Amino acid sequence: MKRTYLLFVTILLSINISMAQDDNTCACCTEQHEALDFWLGDWTVYNSNGDIVGNNKLVKLQDSCVMQENWVAANGTNTGTSYNFYDQKDSTWNQVWISNSGNILRLKGNLNSDGEMVLRSELIAGKKGNYYNQITWFEDENDNVVQRWDILTEEGEKIKTVFEGIYKKDN
Repeated sequence: MKRTYLLFVTILLSINISMAQDDNTCACCTEQHEALDFWLGDWTVYNSNGDIVGNNKLVKLQDSCVMQENWVAANGTNTGTSYNFYDQKDSTWNQVWISNSGNILRLKGNLNSDGEMVLRSELIAGKKGNYYNQITWFEDENDNVVQRWDILTEEGEKIKTVFEGIYKKDN
C-alpha cells in the first residue's frame, strides 16, 4: 500500500513538473503590449520632401516586454536609442529616448481613437514659456509608419512640428 501511494505521488509530481515546464505563458503578449508592433522592423526614414533622413531598427526584447529603437541619422553622426514599453500599472505606453548628444526624452501616452500612438512629455519649463513634446506614430495607407514630433503649448495647441518622418520598411 505504501509503495502504491509513493508511486502515485511520484507520478503526480512528475506530471505537475512537466506541465510547469511546458507553460509558455508570455506575460507581455497581450493586445495592449502589441499596440506599437506596427513599428517593428528595419526602416529607411524619409522627410516629406522624399529625402532620406536616417535608418531605424526596432526589435522586441525581454520576452516581448520591451521594444528597442536604434536610430542612425543619414549624416551618420546623430544616433539614439529608445526603450518603449506598456506599463500595466497605469495602462500607458512609455518611451525613454537617449541620444548620443546626451538628450533624454521621456514620454507617456496611449493609442487614440484613430489608432495613432500618442505619447507626451511632462510639462517642460522653457525660456519662451512652458511646453510639451508630443510624438505621434501611425500607419499610412501604404503600410508606412509616420512619426510626427510636435511642440505643444500648456493648453495643448501646436506651436510647431520638429520632425516628421515617413518610415518605409526595408526588404
